[in-house]
Amino acid sequence: MRTVYLNGEYLPEHEAKVSIFDRGFLMADGVYEVTTVLDGKLIDFDGHAVRLARSLSELDMGNPISKDDLLEVHRELARVNEIDQGMIYLQITRGAPNDRDFAFPPKDTPQTIVLFTQNKPGLAENPVAKKGIKVISIEDQRWARRDIKTVQLLYPSLGKMMAKAAGCDDAWMVEDGAVTEGTSNNAYIVKGNTIVTRNLGNEILHGITRAAVLRFAREAQMNVEERAFTIAEAQAADEAFITSASTFVMPVVEIDGAAVGTGSVGPIATRLREIYIDESRKAAV
Repeated sequence: MRTVYLNGEYLPEHEAKVSIFDRGFLMADGVYEVTTVLDGKLIDFDGHAVRLARSLSELDMGNPISKDDLLEVHRELARVNEIDQGMIYLQITRGAPNDRDFAFPPKDTPQTIVLFTQNKPGLAENPVAKKGIKVISIEDQRWARRDIKTVQLLYPSLGKMMAKAAGCDDAWMVEDGAVTEGTSNNAYIVKGNTIVTRNLGNEILHGITRAAVLRFAREAQMNVEERAFTIAEAQAADEAFITSASTFVMPVVEIDGAAVGTGSVGPIATRLREIYIDESRKAAV
């Protein structure tokens, strides 16, 4: 039985209840973060806290918990749920007014804050990283502010199911002929010693893992280009991979049925995964 956090209380998961009038439920009026736990410690917590504050600010939403208190809640949930490797999910909504209304509720409406853990033993040693994943391309039909990490995840969910129906693992979304990102991850290709990934903007989520991986890549003397690329360019690349809090660096070996490079996991994605996991463990809190 998991212990979860809801509005200041630690509760057994079956006792945690949220109002049917909560705007996260009715309007997807909420933001979220997912922080990785390795060896019982938090990876990139500061980055997630900063992005959380930005997402809330972009939606004119208050922040109901301080960074220090948030860190303590994360640590306590990892401790009581005995999470060695896994994830901690956080969601903050605008709260539950007395009735449904498109207009925002009064500023003093109590917000809803929820955190829960997901136990994932072997996360760092995921065998999929040795063989890579296959992706398909789909049209990007999300709203225009993907830089805000909102709970509006229906289209990414549909994209995951499209990939599953095609016998693949994920989908890369394409807008105006260029790849934006994966359904829950940032997308990359490798040509020679150069890593190419979409430049930051409203079109993609500003990935916390993305920022760390690009920093490590530059420190390892790899070239990085932040620009748009096409599916055809990706299919002709030497390697491809994705990054996210739950996958770290995950090689992509096939795109729309075409093998990337040799069709097997390449050296740069492999090395970046090793570096990211090693360095993240050293800096974990």
